Amino acid sequence: MKPYVFAISDIHGMYDLFEKEVANYDPEHHQLVLIGDLNDRGPRSKESLLLGKKLVEESGAVYLMGNHEEYLLDFLQQPEDVAPMYLYNGGKETVESLLHKGAWEEYSPTEIAMMIRSRYQDLIAFLKERPLYYEWGPYVFVHAGVDLTKKDWRKTTPHDFVWIREPFHTGKNNTGKIIVFGHTITPMLHGDMQTTDLWLSDNKIGIDGGAVFGGSVHGVIFDTTGILQDIEYQNTTGPWQPDR
Repeated sequence: MKPYVFAISDIHGMYDLFEKEVANYDPEHHQLVLIGDLNDRGPRSKESLLLGKKLVEESGAVYLMGNHEEYLLDFLQQPEDVAPMYLYNGGKETVESLLHKGAWEEYSPTEIAMMIRSRYQDLIAFLKERPLYYEWGPYVFVHAGVDLTKKDWRKTTPHDFVWIREPFHTGKNNTGKIIVFGHTITPMLHGDMQTTDLWLSDNKIGIDGGAVFGGSVHGVIFDTTGILQDIEYQNTTGPWQPDR
């Protein structure tokens, strides 16, 4: 086991911020954990997904399934059914990143899915294999959270691992683990829709600073005793738009 974990979550196509965070990653000493949602909403999803894949394959990073990776896979399997919700949740930006600007309007959902499946077979196969959680020392890293009503949190459903919100945020953590998660932006967890700092409560640590909405991305370094460093980069390209 490496002496430190370096965790990053919810890049959402903000590739420039992803690169800045990864520049702090030391493969010899850090176990890198990407907590899902590298794609959708932001402009450079293709590069973000491919960098995530490269980091797994070349330096042993752990890349967890997020609900937006799941959204992309669902769209590719059932394009006509999933397209309206995928569009609403930022899928157009991923499609245009993988294909070209205007592709969403130019082609039908079925045609788009066929082209992506044809051109990105290796990436799609890789995304299908993403684990739902990662345990390291006293920590569990997961995209959205766990079902705290389960006697064994590992029996959380695949859906809840990538989608759960309030029942996890407000439930009592009796797992004996410190649970590090993304998915819900920390300004929402703080209750003011402004504060992008890490959210810490009841041995739960939220690290999604809402970068794609004009907030920030966190790269958090842990050892077995706690947080050693929080490397936070602000998105300076646009205003804070949490409702986008």
